Amino acid sequence: MTAWQELGTDARRESRAAAPDGPVPPWPGSWQPLGARFRADGAGGRGTNFALWAPNAEAVDLCLFDEAGRETRHRLAEQTYQTWHGYLPGVLPGTRYGFRVHGRWDPWTGARHNPAKLLLDPYARAVDGGYTAHDATCAAVRNWPERDVADTVRDDRDSAPYVPKAVVVHDDDDWYDDQRPKTPWAETVLYELHVRGFTMRHPEVPPALRGTYAGLAHPAAVAHLTRLGVTAVELLPVHQHVSEDHLQARGLVNYWGYNTLGYFAPHAGYAASGSRGQQVGEFKRMVRALHAAGIEVILDVVYNHTAESGAMGPALSFRGIDNAGYYRLDRSRRGYADYTGCGNTLDTRRPQVIRLITDSLRYWVAEMGVDGFRFDLAAALARGGDGVEMEHPFLAAVSQDPLLSRVKLIAEPWDVGPGGYRVGGFPPLWGEWNDRYRDTVRDFWRGARPDVRELATRLSGSSDLYQRGGRRPYASVNFVTAHDGFTLRDLVSYDRKHNLANGEDNRDGTDDNRSWNHGAEGETADPAVRALRVRQLRNLLTTLLLSSGVPMLTAGDEMGRTQGGNNNAYCRDDETSWLDWSLLDDPDWRSLTELTARLVHLRRAHPVLRQRAFFSGRPDGPDGQRDLVWLTPEGREMTDADWFAPGRALAMRLSGGAMSARDPQGREVRDADFLLLLNAAPEPCRFTLPAPHVPLLDTALAGEPAAAPVSEMLLTGRSAVLLTA
Repeated sequence: MTAWQELGTDARRESRAAAPDGPVPPWPGSWQPLGARFRADGAGGRGTNFALWAPNAEAVDLCLFDEAGRETRHRLAEQTYQTWHGYLPGVLPGTRYGFRVHGRWDPWTGARHNPAKLLLDPYARAVDGGYTAHDATCAAVRNWPERDVADTVRDDRDSAPYVPKAVVVHDDDDWYDDQRPKTPWAETVLYELHVRGFTMRHPEVPPALRGTYAGLAHPAAVAHLTRLGVTAVELLPVHQHVSEDHLQARGLVNYWGYNTLGYFAPHAGYAASGSRGQQVGEFKRMVRALHAAGIEVILDVVYNHTAESGAMGPALSFRGIDNAGYYRLDRSRRGYADYTGCGNTLDTRRPQVIRLITDSLRYWVAEMGVDGFRFDLAAALARGGDGVEMEHPFLAAVSQDPLLSRVKLIAEPWDVGPGGYRVGGFPPLWGEWNDRYRDTVRDFWRGARPDVRELATRLSGSSDLYQRGGRRPYASVNFVTAHDGFTLRDLVSYDRKHNLANGEDNRDGTDDNRSWNHGAEGETADPAVRALRVRQLRNLLTTLLLSSGVPMLTAGDEMGRTQGGNNNAYCRDDETSWLDWSLLDDPDWRSLTELTARLVHLRRAHPVLRQRAFFSGRPDGPDGQRDLVWLTPEGREMTDADWFAPGRALAMRLSGGAMSARDPQGREVRDADFLLLLNAAPEPCRFTLPAPHVPLLDTALAGEPAAAPVSEMLLTGRSAVLLTA
């Protein structure tokens, strides 16, 4: 049943009575809030208020579409504070609409108004229909013979048949029955997943729900997350997005979704229930189901650029509403300042752009129930006039917002422009993807580091990056893999990328993989190579989940998911990207999943494994204990000479009796002592322990080690052991 049908026959009769033949002149309505808001009209009826910020428009047409796709235009006669607005009686939820904006066509000054182009409401709460790559969607003439001026020649063909439409939505959910987990940062374990890919091949999820919000909310999907013990899912983009023209020309799609068109609309392609507003309710029910299981929902959001690409890209929304008001233009004003590699960059120096982004963020928190955000290319959002600025108005707006300052904020702390790499530079409240951690751990386990200095810094929370300004170890979001790059299994199976299926002659994707195939490229039947690869997977997961900071797992890594060596599967909406749940039938991959769950649960059970403050290394604990001690394989404390000497083995001793943490009642937190032994050398290494310890796990073993105290350990080459006192 559609949202329209749910309102009942009285509402439909009211709509017909209020919509005689010919366009109905809109009532004045209100200039705020922006977007389309269904409400009572004060005269005993119901309808929708429409408001669009378009400061340089000369006129704005509201365009409604009926079930047959016929368009009816209504001129918005009111303008208040640069916002065009009007109220239409009888327009109910489920109605599709768009805008046509009249104004100057003057690309030399950045003005690209073209009323032939149907434009999506930037504040649309739902979107129906897809984008079809067609020349008529471009505001300028793409095939103009003089290519150097093609972007200045206006294309007057109608784009409506080829572009998505906004949908009026009725927001009536007060979340009275929802319980947010509110997991503290120090206790967080992130799990990055793709809504569609996670359940497309799940045998226990009904076929009609696979690949959808409802599929992720299914008990079988939630059960896997709870078995692992993760505390939050980080969802690849779920804002409404479209596929670029070059992908459509090759029969591919933008599977990852980093090509946003609607910042308030859940992507309709992930909804099992429909695209006429039903996707909103389905998304909310998914959030409720995950919250009920104690799992937070973090959204990967792309506010740095939009789906409109460069000057010859489609005019789908922002470009036609106010090109110079939304985008950073270059000095010529005809082109775009591109700090994202995607053709355009939103201009967060402008108050209206900051308002768009913060309104969107607040909407997803307050009305859709999410618990935080990971900001793609976050450095682009902090670009001022002279580069990236950590006191940028956007960052200030978020930090002082009473709602947004209380949710989890994660930066991808770089963009592709000059000076854009800012790892460790974001202000307090922000966590960051720590690629220094990723590279160091990969290099250590493949034997590419001459000593253990860098590894020790990353294991202990990356204080060199995050201790300044009062930040904590959990500012470091530690990861070894992410959606972008090799899966964990491919990281130990391939020396080079294999991206030919993407149709770009293997040019796409990074060449800096820091991977190692262990003697054979790709899949192999060699038992020795297979055994070593599985052990390396255990090593990498053990290192990640026992490091200080916030660990982030990538969906499927715990069960040996492979993309066949494709390290840029952004356009592969197929078995390349979807999780293969049959892997759990293989003993090797099932045991890897069990190890992952055990590590997560160990971390959650022991505060010493998830430090809330940086280690001091001072003898401040009882009997002069130190919270952290680094040991050589011989069992002695490391000296300066040891730190600079070549070596691939290290012991890290954590004292649970010398922690600097207190519980909510002010009592000192105490825990067990742990000893982590790491040996990245190919040959065995004997460790002398400072005192008898009991082995808890050994990555060289498929099962658990014997639970008896030992005073020394002979570590297999390329293995890790965790012990407790």
